[in-house]
Amino acid sequence: MPPRALSSLLSSLNCGAPLSRRPSLCFQCFTNVSGRRGSPTIFTNRAASTQTNGGIRRWSTAGAVSNGNAGISKQFFAANSFPAKEIAINTVVEADPLAETAVLPHRRRQLERKKAAESKTSTTDHPEAIPPDASSLLSTESQQATSPFKRTFFTYLSLSKPRLSALVVLTTMVPYALYPLDPILSTVATEAPSLNALTLLYLTSGTALCSASANAFNMIIEPAYDAQMTRTRNRPLVRKLLSTRNAILFAVGTGLTGATLLYYGVNPTVAGLGALNILLYAGVYTPMKRVSVLNTWVGAIVGGIPPLMGWAAASGAHALSGTTSEILSHPGGWLLAGLLFAWQFPHFNALSWTIKEEYKRAGYVMASWKYPKLNARVALRYSLLFFPLCIGLTYYGVTDWGFVATSTAVNAWNLQKAWRFYKVQTPATARGLFWASVWHLPLILGLGMLHKNGVWERVWRQVSGGNSGEEILV
Repeated sequence: MPPRALSSLLSSLNCGAPLSRRPSLCFQCFTNVSGRRGSPTIFTNRAASTQTNGGIRRWSTAGAVSNGNAGISKQFFAANSFPAKEIAINTVVEADPLAETAVLPHRRRQLERKKAAESKTSTTDHPEAIPPDASSLLSTESQQATSPFKRTFFTYLSLSKPRLSALVVLTTMVPYALYPLDPILSTVATEAPSLNALTLLYLTSGTALCSASANAFNMIIEPAYDAQMTRTRNRPLVRKLLSTRNAILFAVGTGLTGATLLYYGVNPTVAGLGALNILLYAGVYTPMKRVSVLNTWVGAIVGGIPPLMGWAAASGAHALSGTTSEILSHPGGWLLAGLLFAWQFPHFNALSWTIKEEYKRAGYVMASWKYPKLNARVALRYSLLFFPLCIGLTYYGVTDWGFVATSTAVNAWNLQKAWRFYKVQTPATARGLFWASVWHLPLILGLGMLHKNGVWERVWRQVSGGNSGEEILV
């Protein structure tokens, strides 16, 4: 740049003026608007508009633009302390806030960042950002279906809360498979009572139907409250896709059928546990949500019963007397039930925090909005409980000692998320704990299957060519 132009530029910056009156312009903006090639583009003092929109100063280039060594006017720099009385010589053109000639590039980037932040806040804080549950999505599918069969099928499937029912069935199957068999019973897998395919079919079918019944009763009781929450306002009874009478018939029918399958296909203890779960979920937990924060503990008991059902199905297959006390005498079943009981708290407490305002407006008494500190503290407390529960499974012979090491790593990761949520309750920490809990449960159950006591011993015997007739069946 020629010395004369440089002198004009420095004088235009008015470096000797008081700090409050100095103009401001970032170097990137200066190079963008001045031009990187050839002589710089000079804006005269006719480009001086001080219109303000949402706290962002805007200016227009209604004045002349010249090239050469002329001095750069101070008004070009559009400082934050732009004099309120300065007006353009020519007619000022209303500027588009995102147009290249309307807002300086660094101001435009600030505006874009502000809008992005507002959009992110809306996504995390407002109920509209919470995705609908599976029942709501299936209700939409039902309403859009052209076939009467599909419409009916999707409607009743949405009434059963399929995702929740699938989780219940999964937590029933894993304890069934983890039950440690006595090697005296059989040396052939097909003769093992707890590995009977027909028993497993009765167990999964009956459990799924009992879960569908409990979920249907839950929707029958609270459609007026479901309508007030974004996640649940599209459920079938809220949208009146079927009558309350038909919903009751579905709930009673699935409950009776499920309990019957469990009674005759598995054993009376499992059938009793399935019926108890329907009663607790629909008769105690659902109405209690509008009365006390203790509803979460009742819901956790409901979540802990399915593992006990799977364990009882395997234990009862070779019990001597078949009594409930004998079937449920092994500590392994109670440890697995405790694992699911404890898991409910970090999972639900993190989820409920993200929609606490919706719960409050709908009249649900949840710790997430009534006692937020307690809500976070309970999530942390039960995250700590995972460690002794997993060690107990190894101690009582359900898993090998490798499970202690692998489960500790997963539990530590979940605990870290729970600790962050306990220290500061924000949308980010709540989402972190929620997704950690979503992955935590299948990882722990999968590791339990991988480390089932005796599995690797059997694999080693097969690899080393040991006598298969003397293998210990696991």
